[in-house]
Amino acid sequence: MAVNKKVPLRKCVATGEMLPKKEMIRVVRSKEGEVSVDVSGKKPGRGAYVSKSEKAIDIARKKNVLGHQLDVKIPEEIYEELILLIRRESIL
Repeated sequence: MAVNKKVPLRKCVATGEMLPKKEMIRVVRSKEGEVSVDVSGKKPGRGAYVSKSEKAIDIARKKNVLGHQLDVKIPEEIYEELILLIRRESIL
């Protein structure tokens, strides 16, 4: 008898889509207020998930969705890092 594992779903803050956690990128705000990209998905702190698409990153940037979710100003470097991660994965 095969046991189906439950796939954890997360909601993209930019597009509102429910997607598997592995298809998302997590952005984290630490207690000190530092914002970073969490590739492992296990860093401590308040997190928000964004789809692995440049369209979702553009929406998040324009509407400041990540800033609202994490209650902090998101540096431009974070958006650039997200786009680099997406492009690197699409090459592989």
